[in-house]
Amino acid sequence: MSHPQKFHFIAIGGSVMHNLAIALSQLGHQVSGSDDDIQDPSKSKLSKYNLLPPALGWFPDKIDNTINAVILGMHAKHDNPELTKAQSLGLPILSFPEFIYNQAVNKQRIVICGSHGKTTITALLIHVLSFFNRKFDYVIGAQQEGMENTVHLTNAPIILIEGDEYLSSPLDPTAKFLKYHHHMAIISGIAWDHANVFPTRAEYEKQFELLADASPKCGTLIYNSEDKLVEKIAKKERVDVQAIGYGTHDHVIENGVVYLIGPNKERTPIQLFGKHNLQNISAAKELLKKIGITNDQFYEALPSFKGADGRLQKMYANDSSTVYKDFAHAPSKVKATTEAIKSIFPKRHLIGCLELHTYSSLNNAFLPEYNDTLKACDTALVYFNPEKVKQKGLGELDASQIQSAFGHKNLTVFADTDSLVDHLKSLPMANSNLAMMSSGNFNGLDISQLTATLFN
Repeated sequence: MSHPQKFHFIAIGGSVMHNLAIALSQLGHQVSGSDDDIQDPSKSKLSKYNLLPPALGWFPDKIDNTINAVILGMHAKHDNPELTKAQSLGLPILSFPEFIYNQAVNKQRIVICGSHGKTTITALLIHVLSFFNRKFDYVIGAQQEGMENTVHLTNAPIILIEGDEYLSSPLDPTAKFLKYHHHMAIISGIAWDHANVFPTRAEYEKQFELLADASPKCGTLIYNSEDKLVEKIAKKERVDVQAIGYGTHDHVIENGVVYLIGPNKERTPIQLFGKHNLQNISAAKELLKKIGITNDQFYEALPSFKGADGRLQKMYANDSSTVYKDFAHAPSKVKATTEAIKSIFPKRHLIGCLELHTYSSLNNAFLPEYNDTLKACDTALVYFNPEKVKQKGLGELDASQIQSAFGHKNLTVFADTDSLVDHLKSLPMANSNLAMMSSGNFNGLDISQLTATLFN
């Protein structure tokens, strides 16, 4: 990236696309883009950096031979008019992961994968390396506290990439994480997700086997040995690939605080909790050892890590109650989140409030995957927006189907947020914890405002 180039983004409003656009602009490149729908936070951030398209829609006139490369987002259709024009001109058209690989071809590429835990592990790695002023680049799926952008590209020798298994682009059905050609990879866990593109569990799981098989000679595969499927994939014989297993870090919980137990029985207080996070910590520790961070250094940096933004994020706390917000968009995440909160406060009543927001979660065929995921909750509330079901072209969904799928004896289903809020107001909040879980926003519900209402 030595001399300025010209890049055009088709679907610039995507969560990772707009961050790459900003990163390239800050490096001095000329960046343009289009989209037919741009929501916040993308909209505000693009506006801040003067990259917000002047009008929504697709404008083939923006595409000409002066463009060095077109970066194609998943939100675009394969017959997008700008894409058609770029193809007719023979311009290089790259998916997001292909573009990142091109920028990182001479770096050590570390890819963090798994159905859950990716963002937290990547954020942990970023925190520890930053703590010791190491030079590195990164691509992470969600903005973290104190982070300007989720994409950071320099001339650093290492890049950390949160690699997901979703499709690369409308033209390329390859799983994104395969495009990065990792030297080292972490697989944190596998639980069927993205039913819209992987209609069977076997097709979904196959992507992770392809990832492991793509490990190069002298490569490293760090895997969760407590996940039977991950272990089976990782332990397959691969020539000159080092497979390193990890599990739940030794710990004790005292007065709601988790202490890691080190090799010499030393105790390190941390701000994370829950079995899945104790596994995430072990994954980060094993990876960092491979790139020169000792165990002592790791434990020194860890207490100041607050956790990944939006993952078990504490919104409110008093002496007897805590409210958490969590990006729990898949069954495995819902289960891990609710079990984590129950583990730290076993005597408090746990109210789990989940929005079904993704294509998979609103799909009748996939719903049974949620069976027992809210088992740790004393009271379970599930919200869905019937309009979203229609927009996604799915069959009708009703409360009885959801009740049956979750298998929770104390579950109430809501199809509008007003009823949900009224119900929450009717519940006693003393000695209770509330988990608000969604990859959406409960149809615009302000959780901070809700919290203030519940605890005033």
